[in-house]
Amino acid sequence: MLVHPWDAPRDDTEWQRWLATRDFGQLAVNGPPGEPPFVQPLHFAHDAERGEVITHLARPNPLWPALEADPQVLLSVVDDYVYVPGPWQAPPDGPPKHGTPTSLYAAVQLRCRAHVVDDPAEKAALLNRQVGHFQPEGGSARVAVGEQPYGRLLPGIRGLRLEVTGVRAKFKYAGRKPGAVQDRIAAGLADRGGPRDAAAREHLLRRRGA
Repeated sequence: MLVHPWDAPRDDTEWQRWLATRDFGQLAVNGPPGEPPFVQPLHFAHDAERGEVITHLARPNPLWPALEADPQVLLSVVDDYVYVPGPWQAPPDGPPKHGTPTSLYAAVQLRCRAHVVDDPAEKAALLNRQVGHFQPEGGSARVAVGEQPYGRLLPGIRGLRLEVTGVRAKFKYAGRKPGAVQDRIAAGLADRGGPRDAAAREHLLRRRGA
């Protein structure tokens, strides 16, 4: 992922706060020689204090052999993306039709070393952490080895701890455009009011002058 200086996060806090409100992404695992990567959409829980991501997948998933052969993986999370029409990006002193369309988006890529969790008790603990993230209010039985209702399901999954070893983050929100163009984009997003337009506009205004 190319990250220009004007699209880079101002500090680690910026991407950490953004990622803290997201828990769905795509896990990319290197494929065997001559084959493309495996890309697995999944829910996850990011534990910033431990520097790891936890998740789980079904045991029959075809990515396991590739992951065991090469545990270096990438977790990609993208959100707050919008399409910007060309006229919104036109130079202040030029005709609108000369503007170049573009995409605005936020993205975080976590480079990780994967650790497979097969021990039943460790899997149960991992699942309880993950469910606790998604259901902090409770409402579900705890996972325990040999106990109903989930104990019998443990053999059918494998847990994953993804040890974070590197981060690339990007907030592409017209950071290099002059103020007049940024104003036009912000106004266009407000008027259009489509999915994610409000979030993209908030990023643009927040990062203005960064």
